[in-house]
Amino acid sequence: MSEKQTIRLEAIDPIEIYGAANRNLEALCSYFPNLKVAARGDEIHLDGCPEDIESFKKKLTMLIERRKHKTVVTPYDVEDIFDGESSHDRYRLSGDAVIVHGNDGKPIKARNRTQEEMVKAYFENDLLFAVGPAGTGKTYIAIALAVRALKNREIKRIILTRPAVEAGERLGFLPGDLKDKLDPYLQPLYDALGDMIPAKRLQEFMAEGTIQIAPLAYMRGRTLDRACVILDEAQNTNLGQLKMFLTRMGCDAKFIVTGDASQIDLPNRKDSGLLKGIELTKNIKGIKTITFRNEDIVRHPLVAKIVKAFDSNIE
Repeated sequence: MSEKQTIRLEAIDPIEIYGAANRNLEALCSYFPNLKVAARGDEIHLDGCPEDIESFKKKLTMLIERRKHKTVVTPYDVEDIFDGESSHDRYRLSGDAVIVHGNDGKPIKARNRTQEEMVKAYFENDLLFAVGPAGTGKTYIAIALAVRALKNREIKRIILTRPAVEAGERLGFLPGDLKDKLDPYLQPLYDALGDMIPAKRLQEFMAEGTIQIAPLAYMRGRTLDRACVILDEAQNTNLGQLKMFLTRMGCDAKFIVTGDASQIDLPNRKDSGLLKGIELTKNIKGIKTITFRNEDIVRHPLVAKIVKAFDSNIE
């Protein structure tokens, strides 16, 4: 059953709630895909099921209340309201709490115990290794944590990097300039970000350097302050490259290293520095390693069986 209601904003300038170009209102509406919302001046017209209308009104009231205590409210405040965060738990998450909401409003949260351990370890350490088989969500959770940190103003930028190691293909035979040749290696990172940040806003972040995606070689010589930096596919780095990456860490930075030691694409598998690096740093306070196993795979159920079958064939 559908009904219509009108909300009138009283004693407050509508733009303070709607936001510039109605961005706050659009963010709020994104959580109610089945509710028709039309804002005209100080009136908001709602058309939908009674439950959605009541929930919308409740969240709108919370946003108005938040405005009383802030100079300006933003779409990040809208997300905070739906995440159920307060000033006391803003930088912590319980095991089943939402990390961020995807572009379709779907909550992104830990899906198993090991992912929960990863989330907890992120808040308790500045450097996190997450290792294990494909499909366990290591990189996805890492990027979700980085996006959350950016939205919460905990960091100023996100930097995602991968070693550009050939996995059967040769860069020289790929078409285009260097960026075109490298983008296929970085596409999984673009895909994850695209799930969590609207396309237009993502382009803006990348244009202004707030989000950077680059091959590992581009990290040399940099000092990365107040950033969340993620090294993906770290099994394809040698020990020297891994050391170079880890020593980029600046003040107020979070580093996450993800990899799968069973999928090394280096010509000599023994050159991989991931497990060696973990062993060398295992006793350093502030560094934590989370190990994912086949039972943590969250992709299609067949993936776990495929991984197990291939692992049994490794000599």
